[in-house]
Amino acid sequence: MKTVELRRHTASDGDRLTPEGIQAAVEIGSRFVEPYDLLISSGAQRATQTLACFLAGSGKRSPGGVTVDEGFRSTMEERWFSVARQSGSRDIGAFQKADSALVEEEAKRFGGALRRVFETLNDGRRALIVGHSPMHEAAVYGLTGQVIAPISKGSGVRIVQDGRDFRIEPLT
Repeated sequence: MKTVELRRHTASDGDRLTPEGIQAAVEIGSRFVEPYDLLISSGAQRATQTLACFLAGSGKRSPGGVTVDEGFRSTMEERWFSVARQSGSRDIGAFQKADSALVEEEAKRFGGALRRVFETLNDGRRALIVGHSPMHEAAVYGLTGQVIAPISKGSGVRIVQDGRDFRIEPLT
């Protein structure tokens, strides 16, 4: 089995965490029990800062450091914002009704990035990816075909691959 956790960055002001976001990320990290074999940020400062705070709170070392994978960051953020306003929701299902082409295109891209992470992990290994909503939800949809609820700041989902099957578990 292989495990990937997708977590959304904590509270931010622009591309920097707020003091509350820093405190929340450190607290979340303090609850991490097992270390991760691979740490990935979308490349946005707020995601990388959240990941650093998670690590600080965990007290664990990460000899491999943090990798930036912009495959988890959208180049169409304004279009996502527009679709969110248009749909009045943050749900991928509502986004599909408002702009199915955007969701399908981005789900394919983010799902592919997520699949590549699973392919790099050896059996029994774990990865943590910190990024954004609705990009994480699109990645899950692109990989599994399942629509998940919007991810709140600091929270996320765990995806477990067992052979060819994927299981999705909520994180708090």
